[in-house]
Amino acid sequence: MATEKRKRGRPKAFADKSEQNTNQSLDRAIDILECLASARGLTLSEVADRLDLAPATVYRALHTFESRRLTEIDPETQTWHIGPDLFRLGSAFLLRSSLVERARPVLRKLMDMTGETANIGIERDGEILFLSQVETQSNIRAFFQPGTRAPLHASGIGKALLSQYDRARIDRLLPDPRLEQFTMKTLFDKEQLLAELDLIHRRGWALDDEERTHGMRCVAAPIVDFTGEAVGGISVSGPSDRMPDARLTEIGNIVRDAAVDLSRRLGAPLRAG
Repeated sequence: MATEKRKRGRPKAFADKSEQNTNQSLDRAIDILECLASARGLTLSEVADRLDLAPATVYRALHTFESRRLTEIDPETQTWHIGPDLFRLGSAFLLRSSLVERARPVLRKLMDMTGETANIGIERDGEILFLSQVETQSNIRAFFQPGTRAPLHASGIGKALLSQYDRARIDRLLPDPRLEQFTMKTLFDKEQLLAELDLIHRRGWALDDEERTHGMRCVAAPIVDFTGEAVGGISVSGPSDRMPDARLTEIGNIVRDAAVDLSRRLGAPLRAG
């Protein structure tokens, strides 16, 4: 018996991203959710002011979301927050692959061995997207909420991944010769960055030396899958005084070995030597 062909589920104009193919009301609604996600509670007026929207528009959207448990309101402070069902929907992204699931024991071991917060991230749309972390118990620690983004050229995972890409792919992701500078240590000259990527490729780990945030360092290494392609990165982050120069090689080797362990869990071929 012949099975019915499954419909593609998208119109012929799917690739057309022009304004006529976007929904303005839906666009505003997503802006409201993103606004709430960027803060730890906002009043209706604060959301309206930040987005330059009419309070009545924000009110209707928030209450619609509340009815679907996508947002919730604190009755005492009258502040709005992201709701539990929005978290559930967002978590569906993590279920698309086994990367995060397989990374959890590796991240925990990495945190135990280094004493610093361990992270995992992937490249998405020219940035690093953090997926998960295991936090250190120290009072002062790095924190990257799942969904946080970071620049490729000024993050440990970003540079670890760039070191695995060919020049054509790097140029597509970083087309400008001068990159955004965040601190005095940011490698904003592309040629200098390329030289460091060669070093990273040879030794197997990358260093973000306060290049994104003053006082914070990050050591990272790339993760590869069964095809040998770099699919993400793993890192540890912490205050510079707990990650001094004298510890960097030790931490770098630990992170590199953790990345190899996770890569093997994803089916990466074993390397000789």
